[in-house]
Amino acid sequence: MKVKLVSIIFAIILSAVTTIAFAQKTYTQGIVTYTTNMRGQDVEVKDYFTQDSIAAVFTAGPATIKILADSKHTSFALLMDVPVASIKKAAIATPDEVSEMMAALPKLTFAPGTDTKQISGFNCKKVVVTDAKDNKNYDVWITNDITVPPSAIPFYYQAIGGFPVQYTAFSQGQVTDVTVSGVSEDAAPAGTFSIPADFDKITMADLRAMSGGG
Repeated sequence: MKVKLVSIIFAIILSAVTTIAFAQKTYTQGIVTYTTNMRGQDVEVKDYFTQDSIAAVFTAGPATIKILADSKHTSFALLMDVPVASIKKAAIATPDEVSEMMAALPKLTFAPGTDTKQISGFNCKKVVVTDAKDNKNYDVWITNDITVPPSAIPFYYQAIGGFPVQYTAFSQGQVTDVTVSGVSEDAAPAGTFSIPADFDKITMADLRAMSGGG
């Protein structure tokens, strides 16, 4: 009986230690991988992050797209590489354009709930998010299993109280669902956070003209 009791106690301690160790996992750099939907197509995005930079990379048809920003959200650039068309363009937003992008983001309030579930191996809890601009509600699932720099969390969710694992993303008046599939501490390849020398630097207006004004 004593042996069985000791075994149970040991198992509980081991479980607690494992949980604490996972909860204390802190990332200062790494990669957040998530899936979302763009124009009806499922897309996998890799967000490379450091303490002060973020680079979101994904493919759209024949194009490789990279979005660069700094953690203070004072700079923004969109790089488009289309080898089959010999296109290498880097659209750089002006400070006024960055301010307009930030002003267009939703104004969110957060109401933590009691619902919990596991998503992609993370222990998550639900937060009901309300956009004060249109009074719409969204369910966001966050985890406190890990800690990441603010740069790795969407700006509008940085006060939500954890790392968003399943959430609604907002961009230029559009919304899309996002599910994080994993976080690693792998370092970004050299040059990830910069604009390569062989890219033509253009304005955001130039980019809109290239895409038919969209």
